[in-house]
Amino acid sequence: MLVKDVMTTKLVGVSPDNSVRRAAEIMLANQVSGVPVIDDAGRLIGILSEGDLLRRTELGGAAAAELGTFALTAEEKATAYVKSNAWKVADVMSRDPVVVGEDTSLGQVSALMQKHRIKRIPVMRDGVPIGIISRADLLKAIVAADRDETAPGDEAIRRSIAIRLSENTSLLGKDMAVTVTDGVAHLWGSIDTEECKRAARVAAESVRGVTRVVEHFSGDRP
Repeated sequence: MLVKDVMTTKLVGVSPDNSVRRAAEIMLANQVSGVPVIDDAGRLIGILSEGDLLRRTELGGAAAAELGTFALTAEEKATAYVKSNAWKVADVMSRDPVVVGEDTSLGQVSALMQKHRIKRIPVMRDGVPIGIISRADLLKAIVAADRDETAPGDEAIRRSIAIRLSENTSLLGKDMAVTVTDGVAHLWGSIDTEECKRAARVAAESVRGVTRVVEHFSGDRP
């Protein structure tokens, strides 16, 4: 599944010249935790998220107190002061945001979110933002995902399980075999660890047509 299949196309953005207060109002009104910052030419220049606003002086001056508790350089102190006190979005936003194209796979999006510890990524086309994909969109993809289109019949199910075990877990082989009877998948062989057993069971359960999985991990083969 690709970004364009699940992304949010209604792009709620703010101007770099908006006030932080106005940006917060827009985020609350649209029930989003972050917004792209777009200039008058339609170019994406940053992202403003809840995380950028957590150390604001409006929240009780916590940021000012923090400045004295860490060994910060003069430049780091200056940056922290600006982010906690500036009134304009341009001074508070995160610059150089991670972006993706509409044909990016959801797997790549998930990896980027984990790597950069972010919750949303703008979607670009020809240098122009056309949408945004968030963690919530990934959850929707999980809920809406169809199971593999596997032809009916025990043998087709067995082949599909075997492929998953071979390609995704490397468990299939001399230590393991699969049989299927009336939709019930039987996993046979010698598997040492609980994690490997769990991976084998999940691989079988995820195949369309499997009604139940029975484990025979005693070292015996059918």
